[in-house]
Amino acid sequence: MSMVFLVLIVALAFEYINGFHDTANAIATTVSTKVLTPREAVILASVFNLVGALSGTAVASTIGNGLVDVKFVTLSALGCALLSGIVWNLVTWWLGLPSSSSHALIGGLCGSVLAAAHGNWNVIRWSIYHPTTHAAQGLWPKVIVPMLVSPLVGLLAGFGIMAILLFLLRKRNPYSINRVFGKLQLLSASWMSFSHGTNDAQKTMGIMALTLFTATQTGAFADLPSWLGFLKCSEFHVPAWVKVTCALTMAAGTAGGGWRIIKTVGQKLVRMQPIHGFAAQTTAATVIQFATHWGIPLSTTHVISASIMGVGATKRLNAVKWGVVGHMVWAWVLTLPITAFLGYLFSWILHLCGWK
Repeated sequence: MSMVFLVLIVALAFEYINGFHDTANAIATTVSTKVLTPREAVILASVFNLVGALSGTAVASTIGNGLVDVKFVTLSALGCALLSGIVWNLVTWWLGLPSSSSHALIGGLCGSVLAAAHGNWNVIRWSIYHPTTHAAQGLWPKVIVPMLVSPLVGLLAGFGIMAILLFLLRKRNPYSINRVFGKLQLLSASWMSFSHGTNDAQKTMGIMALTLFTATQTGAFADLPSWLGFLKCSEFHVPAWVKVTCALTMAAGTAGGGWRIIKTVGQKLVRMQPIHGFAAQTTAATVIQFATHWGIPLSTTHVISASIMGVGATKRLNAVKWGVVGHMVWAWVLTLPITAFLGYLFSWILHLCGWK
């Protein structure tokens, strides 16, 4: 029983770190365009992250039972998956690199479960077609393909939306444009924060629900009183209390801020005015909402960063600081393999210590 609560606590620690690590996704452009102060932007992001986190469980289901064979999931493997994600998030936060918390968690989960299965690669659900829902599940369609496609979509859509706005507003004076889009950016920032909550917070919900499911299968809750029956998950689902707890923890983490990454995303990529911030946030939020609808655990970091690049490229190609982009791309590429390795390593070390 103690192991169950330890894993749940580590999961909430990951969720909190995810909140302040990914705060930049929602508010960096709002702060950099001076539409809101950092404090005001964090409050706005916290509120709408909370609302978004309570709005569904499609992504949580993908994380919980769509990527690995749950028969090989152990509580120690889940703890190692979370620990690997936490380590990578803290390293990239310290370096000011906007990496993906989503991919950090997914990589850690795959690596730790692979170690728990003694290197049996069949535990990874690469691609599964469900004839009932006519939808593909697994690591390839739900993670790898979106990881490659979503930044490209964000880049092109950001460029397209910004180009359209510039054409439509070509005869307007800059002062009136800044004033109008300064107000509109409040809406786009709120929608971006809501979208971030609908996707990112659900990943930890999936891990916590998987923890409860695994504990139930091992009989860890057998001695609990009947009035605590909500913990006895005989099939995978996300209890309401898990949704609320993750939502509040994500909001608390968001309120904690993440100023190193905010500086990279909001100031180092490209110089922006409110119209640029509005276009980038609207693009990213739209892409994230489509992904959430289909249960895809998208990297909100990748999408908003790519959208900002696309918007900035409408000025001129060299308006985007491609050297900074290069460092970010390396962080994106390395996240899955490094966290998978860390998850495998931590799980292997626990096994050597006799903790199964």
